[in-house]
Amino acid sequence: MARVNNLRAPDSRVFKGRENVLAQLGQLPLDGPGVVAQSVRGMGGVGKSTLVLYYARRHRDKGSGPVWWIDAEKPQQITAGLARLAAALDPVHGAMPLEDAAEWAVTWLQGRTGWLLVFDNVEEPAHLRPWLGRLSTGQVLITTRRDLPWQDQGTALYLDTLAPGASLAVLQDLTGRRGHDDTVPLADLAEELGHLPLALQQAGAYLAQTRTRPAAYLDRLRTDPATTLATTAPGDPHQRTIARLWTLTLTALQAIDPNSVELLRILAYCAPDSLPRDVLAPALPTTHAVDQALGLLAAYSMITLTDTAVTVHRLVQAVLRTTTPPDAPAPRHSRLRRLLPGPRPKTAPHPSAVALSLLHRATPSGSPAEVRYWPRWQDLLPHVHAATGHHDGPHPYPQTALLPGGAAAYLRARGQAAQALPLAERALQLTEAALCPDHPTTAIHMSNLASTLGELGRHPEALLLKERALRVTEAALGPDHPTTAIRLGNLARTLMELGRYAEALPLADRTLSINEATLGSDHPTTATSLGNLARILGELGRHTDALPLVERALRVTEMVSGPSHPDTATRLNSLARTLMELGRYAEALPLAERALPIAEATFGPDHPDTAAALGHLARTLKVLGRHTEALPLSERALAITEAALGPDHPDTAIRLDSLALTLGALGRHTEALPLSERALAITEAALGPDHPDTAIRLGNLARTLAELGRHTKALPLEKRALAITEAALGPDHPTTAIRLSNLATTWVELGRRTEALPLLERALAITEAALGPDHPTTILHRDYLSDVRQMPTGDNACGGRVPPRTG
Repeated sequence: MARVNNLRAPDSRVFKGRENVLAQLGQLPLDGPGVVAQSVRGMGGVGKSTLVLYYARRHRDKGSGPVWWIDAEKPQQITAGLARLAAALDPVHGAMPLEDAAEWAVTWLQGRTGWLLVFDNVEEPAHLRPWLGRLSTGQVLITTRRDLPWQDQGTALYLDTLAPGASLAVLQDLTGRRGHDDTVPLADLAEELGHLPLALQQAGAYLAQTRTRPAAYLDRLRTDPATTLATTAPGDPHQRTIARLWTLTLTALQAIDPNSVELLRILAYCAPDSLPRDVLAPALPTTHAVDQALGLLAAYSMITLTDTAVTVHRLVQAVLRTTTPPDAPAPRHSRLRRLLPGPRPKTAPHPSAVALSLLHRATPSGSPAEVRYWPRWQDLLPHVHAATGHHDGPHPYPQTALLPGGAAAYLRARGQAAQALPLAERALQLTEAALCPDHPTTAIHMSNLASTLGELGRHPEALLLKERALRVTEAALGPDHPTTAIRLGNLARTLMELGRYAEALPLADRTLSINEATLGSDHPTTATSLGNLARILGELGRHTDALPLVERALRVTEMVSGPSHPDTATRLNSLARTLMELGRYAEALPLAERALPIAEATFGPDHPDTAAALGHLARTLKVLGRHTEALPLSERALAITEAALGPDHPDTAIRLDSLALTLGALGRHTEALPLSERALAITEAALGPDHPDTAIRLGNLARTLAELGRHTKALPLEKRALAITEAALGPDHPTTAIRLSNLATTWVELGRRTEALPLLERALAITEAALGPDHPTTILHRDYLSDVRQMPTGDNACGGRVPPRTG
């Protein structure tokens, strides 16, 4: 495995002044029991990565295991780096979800020796703990500019700037100037540069490339102070030194190849992560011109260049951004105005706008929700964040709002709505500024932002945006346009999440009519409309009406998308739920069982959609009385949801409540109680005190209290649950019947049969009318009413079957 490595060549042939530190690292054992962890700290540009790279290359030649370099500024980069190691060890893992592949790589390393992992530029110790805590052998090197407690990541090594003699030697080796007349000016230059390796490398490359005398270079450096020095962070003389050096280097590059300067300014608005090289291809008239410019930048040590990627040091980027005038034009020969649609602007755009445009052009052409495009989006994601963050003004090309919008859609598809939110907000901001608030394209981004808010459980905020998006779209495109149907369906979904089912119903009905008329009965969008309408009908207790719609939606989706598509899994679960509501439990189970592996294979084991599929299957098993089998599914669904969406999300409350019910069914009521209490608190805070879901949580908490013998405390919760349900769903809804029965049961348990009987009679009448006389729930109500009628007055020992308390 010694050949398994991803080490790049050193940025410079010159490496001075680090012999003692390198020897210290060389004393680390290559193998044996126990993981050897060493962190290398220091400011940006001090040479941490270069030092570790030299050590890693030596280790590669001596060791017996993989040597793997991981850019580790963000947790997702660590996961991606470990996933790439897994693919290098065994190519089959290249097709796995990133998290799964990373897990496999760590498992492979456990118990093996001779390997070395380098985590470069780590920002937070917590980002490494989930991985390092599971390793027991091998070597780990960490570079970081953060001065944080790293005790559990091994010993620490502080890296300072170079000693004056070493700085002089670096400049001498880079320039080839070792004569007596050059020694003093080179030493003075090293002092002026603060002995910072990055600055020394840049200066040496400049002197070597231009054959400039050191004294002349130093004189120009001292007499040409950078105007941006006043805006740099105080107390950081090294960055000020780099800023002063930059003015001279920029002038030299401008004289040799102006394209290189413009390209570097564009790169300054990307992330300091590896940028796929092909992203820059449209920036200049030919690929050859791009290659020449990049080669020159690499010669000046301004960038790190490979055959596939470009990386710019964050300090260089910071100086460039602060020295780029607000009205600096894009490349003179830029092709962007020809490549992007729309009228050409009168003036060339700012480099930050060009960065956005290039990244937009580099995004996949298909939907960000399609798994096959995820690796490309993952490579571009840090640069999308950087470019959208650095560009504050309106963009001359409205189409580039699709860049943050597409990235947000990718993150939502991966279950990362919180990370998607700022990008969705930025997409709307860009569109409104470039077009107008009432443009149909603006409505698209409004709707996408609303969907993101909805996935975060922020439905009241989403509602306002979806209402506005519908008004804009309908005014611009007409009431029967397919896009209007999309807005109607989105608004109906939010109203449904808010428990306003009666208001959602006509919108969903109208959505289906438009889609059938414009797209046809077998279109996947029509299938989505069928599913949404069926769900609303189900929430209104009209399960018989919902059933043919759900069945048809499944047929269309399976026919168009295939039996293993995630949309097919959604339809399977919807049909299973409807069948359960109709009492056809045995038919529901195989559907839920089939849906789970589809979701898991598509999204991975830690995605919220996988948690939802687990929850559906657990619910089906519970209805069939198979609570022991349902328990681990409910526990796993809760763990996934809480990790992905947070502890206060409404979906987390659903998982908590489901787990509490499973524990209760197994007689573990004491364990269930805090889960039910927490579920109620989350739901009430997120959805409000009058939402139907709040009534469900109240009823389930009351059930747990009653099982613990605390009937007096359960009674007001049951009363409140009934009031909420009746107000939200109406007096004849099947869920209202459940609330009536639950309240009646509590009265019975308190020995007050007289109060219970009229509630049970009304519950039976509602259920019989809504579900039919032979529905299992109707039979339960009928039998329970009969049992209560036969009880002696004051007797609370009911031997009959109690209908479910859940809603």
